[in-house]
Amino acid sequence: QVQLVYSGGGLVQTGGSLRLSCAASEGTFSIYDMGWFRQAPGKEREFVAVISGIGSSTDYADSVKGRFTISRDNAKNTVYLQMSSLKPPDTAVYYCAAGSYSVRLGFRPRYWGQGTQVTVSS
Repeated sequence: QVQLVYSGGGLVQTGGSLRLSCAASEGTFSIYDMGWFRQAPGKEREFVAVISGIGSSTDYADSVKGRFTISRDNAKNTVYLQMSSLKPPDTAVYYCAAGSYSVRLGFRPRYWGQGTQVTVSS
């Protein structure tokens, strides 16, 4: 069982930046592709970004391309989401997940974290 623990998140003004971190308890962290998702009130959870196990490839939702950057440090078992130029529609609970990703099948999560709130004020 992989446990995912967050840090970061909180309240920021429009145009501001935040960095989310998600640390995994699993020592074989690099075998997992890692994804970030978000869920706004009254909406379904949506894909934000994914990074491959060794960090060689990434993919993003169109809504965050050019503003968000996903990265990972396998030595620290941690994945990051750097968010810039934040807008009120980015307000959501953000989740990280460990799983596997392919272009054909998308991201298939195996473990989820509990989520962290990001609120962007106008």
